[in-house]
Amino acid sequence: MSRILDQRILLLVISFSASLQSTKVLSKWKKCGDLECEKAMSRVQAITDYLGPDCRYLNFKAGEEIIVYSKLSRENENLWTGSKGKDFGYFPRDTVKVEEVLIGEEVEVLTKETDFLCLHEDKYTFE
Repeated sequence: MSRILDQRILLLVISFSASLQSTKVLSKWKKCGDLECEKAMSRVQAITDYLGPDCRYLNFKAGEEIIVYSKLSRENENLWTGSKGKDFGYFPRDTVKVEEVLIGEEVEVLTKETDFLCLHEDKYTFE
Protein backbone atom coordinates (compact mmCIF):
# COMPACT_ATOMS: atom_id res chain seq x y z
CA MET A 1 0.00 0.00 0.00
CA SER A 2 2.84 2.36 0.86
CA ARG A 3 4.45 1.73 -2.51
CA ILE A 4 1.26 2.72 -4.37
CA LEU A 5 1.02 5.90 -2.32
CA ASP A 6 4.68 6.71 -3.10
CA GLN A 7 4.02 6.25 -6.83
CA ARG A 8 0.97 8.53 -6.71
CA ILE A 9 2.94 11.22 -4.89
CA LEU A 10 5.73 10.95 -7.46
CA LEU A 11 3.23 11.31 -10.32
CA LEU A 12 1.69 14.34 -8.62
CA VAL A 13 5.12 15.99 -8.22
CA ILE A 14 5.99 15.31 -11.89
CA SER A 15 2.64 16.70 -13.04
CA PHE A 16 3.05 19.83 -10.90
CA SER A 17 6.60 20.40 -12.20
CA ALA A 18 5.45 20.11 -15.82
CA SER A 19 2.64 22.58 -15.12
CA LEU A 20 5.04 25.13 -13.64
CA GLN A 21 7.41 24.79 -16.57
CA SER A 22 4.68 25.43 -19.14
CA THR A 23 3.67 28.74 -17.52
CA LYS A 24 7.21 29.95 -16.89
CA VAL A 25 8.03 33.46 -18.11
CA LEU A 26 10.61 33.06 -20.87
CA SER A 27 11.68 36.73 -20.96
CA LYS A 28 10.57 40.06 -19.47
CA TRP A 29 11.09 41.87 -22.79
CA LYS A 30 10.19 41.34 -26.44
CA LYS A 31 10.65 43.21 -29.71
CA CYS A 32 7.65 43.81 -31.96
CA GLY A 33 6.61 45.67 -35.09
CA ASP A 34 4.29 47.96 -33.07
CA LEU A 35 3.43 48.62 -29.41
CA GLU A 36 0.61 46.04 -29.44
CA CYS A 37 2.69 43.36 -31.23
CA GLU A 38 -0.07 42.93 -33.81
CA LYS A 39 1.93 43.91 -36.90
CA ALA A 40 3.76 41.12 -38.71
CA MET A 41 7.53 41.64 -38.50
CA SER A 42 8.77 39.22 -41.12
CA ARG A 43 8.06 36.18 -43.22
CA VAL A 44 10.44 33.28 -42.60
CA GLN A 45 10.92 29.77 -43.92
CA ALA A 46 11.72 26.77 -41.73
CA ILE A 47 15.12 25.28 -42.53
CA THR A 48 14.61 22.26 -40.28
CA ASP A 49 11.79 20.33 -38.64
CA TYR A 50 10.96 21.57 -35.13
CA LEU A 51 8.91 19.97 -32.34
CA GLY A 52 8.58 22.21 -29.27
CA PRO A 53 8.80 20.99 -25.66
CA ASP A 54 5.23 22.06 -24.72
CA CYS A 55 2.04 23.67 -26.02
CA ARG A 56 3.52 27.20 -26.07
CA TYR A 57 5.79 26.28 -28.99
CA LEU A 58 5.07 26.21 -32.72
CA ASN A 59 5.75 22.88 -34.43
CA PHE A 60 6.70 22.84 -38.10
CA LYS A 61 8.49 21.00 -40.88
CA ALA A 62 11.34 22.22 -43.06
CA GLY A 63 10.09 24.40 -45.91
CA GLU A 64 6.97 25.71 -44.16
CA GLU A 65 6.34 29.46 -44.08
CA ILE A 66 5.92 31.26 -40.73
CA ILE A 67 4.88 34.85 -40.03
CA VAL A 68 6.89 36.39 -37.14
CA TYR A 69 5.10 38.74 -34.72
CA SER A 70 7.61 39.15 -31.90
CA LYS A 71 11.12 38.24 -30.78
CA LEU A 72 12.01 37.73 -27.14
CA SER A 73 14.84 40.04 -26.10
CA ARG A 74 17.47 40.59 -23.42
CA GLU A 75 17.52 37.39 -21.35
CA ASN A 76 16.29 35.03 -24.10
CA GLU A 77 16.94 36.38 -27.61
CA ASN A 78 16.87 32.97 -29.27
CA LEU A 79 13.06 32.60 -29.25
CA TRP A 80 10.74 34.20 -31.79
CA THR A 81 6.93 34.07 -31.87
CA GLY A 82 4.98 33.40 -35.00
CA SER A 83 2.10 31.71 -36.75
CA LYS A 84 1.65 29.04 -39.35
CA GLY A 85 -1.97 28.84 -40.43
CA LYS A 86 -4.04 28.70 -37.21
CA ASP A 87 -1.08 27.55 -35.09
CA PHE A 88 0.82 30.12 -33.01
CA GLY A 89 3.82 29.80 -30.70
CA TYR A 90 7.51 30.14 -29.92
CA PHE A 91 10.36 28.67 -31.93
CA PRO A 92 14.17 29.02 -31.98
CA ARG A 93 15.36 31.65 -34.45
CA ASP A 94 18.08 29.33 -35.75
CA THR A 95 15.43 26.95 -37.17
CA VAL A 96 14.32 29.50 -39.79
CA LYS A 97 15.72 31.84 -42.43
CA VAL A 98 14.26 35.29 -43.06
CA GLU A 99 12.61 35.56 -46.47
CA GLU A 100 11.11 39.06 -46.17
CA VAL A 101 11.26 41.83 -43.55
CA LEU A 102 7.84 43.52 -43.24
CA ILE A 103 8.62 46.39 -40.83
CA GLY A 104 11.05 49.29 -40.77
CA GLU A 105 11.83 49.39 -37.06
CA GLU A 106 11.45 47.10 -34.03
CA VAL A 107 9.90 48.35 -30.77
CA GLU A 108 10.89 46.80 -27.42
CA VAL A 109 8.03 46.27 -24.95
CA LEU A 110 7.48 44.40 -21.69
CA THR A 111 6.01 40.92 -21.97
CA LYS A 112 2.74 40.02 -20.25
CA GLU A 113 1.86 36.87 -18.32
CA THR A 114 -0.56 35.94 -21.11
CA ASP A 115 2.38 35.81 -23.56
CA PHE A 116 3.39 32.53 -21.96
CA LEU A 117 0.10 30.66 -21.81
CA CYS A 118 -1.10 28.08 -24.30
CA LEU A 119 -3.68 29.33 -26.79
CA HIS A 120 -6.15 26.79 -28.15
CA GLU A 121 -9.05 27.81 -30.39
CA ASP A 122 -9.43 31.40 -29.18
CA LYS A 123 -9.11 30.61 -25.46
CA TYR A 124 -6.20 30.39 -23.06
CA THR A 125 -5.31 27.11 -21.41
CA PHE A 126 -4.25 27.54 -17.80
CA GLU A 127 -2.25 24.48 -16.80
